[in-house]
Amino acid sequence: MKLCQWEDVEVEADEMWSFVRSKSQQRWLWHAIDHHSGAVLAYVLAAHEDEAFVMLKGLLEPFGMTQFYTDGWGAYERLLNPAEHTVGKRNTQKIERKHLTFRTRIKRLARKTICFSKSIVMHDVVIGLFINRFEFGCAV
Repeated sequence: MKLCQWEDVEVEADEMWSFVRSKSQQRWLWHAIDHHSGAVLAYVLAAHEDEAFVMLKGLLEPFGMTQFYTDGWGAYERLLNPAEHTVGKRNTQKIERKHLTFRTRIKRLARKTICFSKSIVMHDVVIGLFINRFEFGCAV
């Protein structure tokens, strides 16, 4: 897949729920994709807190984003410039489709599953290896 030229990049950002050991120990995959190509630009595995989005936003700075498309989660509202932020499902269809692919291929991300991680380290390693191999093309 050919990526854009990394100037005036429009980004779809979203978070995806999972858990470690029990559903009370939540873990979130925060990721961003190029709005036009659907290529994953960056991801962070963390809690469902503003700091996680701050980390993701820091990873995205070299791309020179001009527009963010997100759902209505509060972190986006609090941390993004309103002039560069659009809320709504119309412009987040590619990232929602990416969620379905991730849930199908990584059973730890499925909502109802018997496959789960017993440690945060292994949870993050499994998801990170998958994204690095299949989205970034890095051999592991």
